[in-house]
Amino acid sequence: MSASMVRRGLELLSGDIKDVHSGPKHKKRKAGASARDLISSNRQGVSKQLRRLQGQHGAAKSKTTVKDKHVKSAIDEYRKKQAKSHLSANLQYFLGSSCSTKQSATQKIVNQNSGRQSRHWPDRPVVKPKQEKSIFSEEEFQQFQKEYFGKIVEGGN
Repeated sequence: MSASMVRRGLELLSGDIKDVHSGPKHKKRKAGASARDLISSNRQGVSKQLRRLQGQHGAAKSKTTVKDKHVKSAIDEYRKKQAKSHLSANLQYFLGSSCSTKQSATQKIVNQNSGRQSRHWPDRPVVKPKQEKSIFSEEEFQQFQKEYFGKIVEGGN
């Protein structure tokens, strides 16, 4: 290769060589330009570049001052946090309810919600045995005894 060709090649590449050595250049933002216009057209890193550009000029900081502060009464705050009794409203609602459940349904619910251990179960109601009622009256028995035995037998004697 001749020296003239090397010089000519260096002249052509001199623009690229200067950009590499000079370091990254910061793009200046025009007054009307948006942040999107200042970003390169590469597909990767766009959101990161946007964040970096918006961070340079400072994000909107909250400027809370004493002038904007609302003074709250401590008594009002205490009253807001106090538990309110809703008993009367709830009773009014349930007593005024037009539909009521069957007794069997409520008993099933109570039984399902009772504990599983035997000590948690209520005692079962005692079923009284029904006394057998005779078809015949006492007078008919006495009549039968007179006819059959010929006399009235007293109490098993």
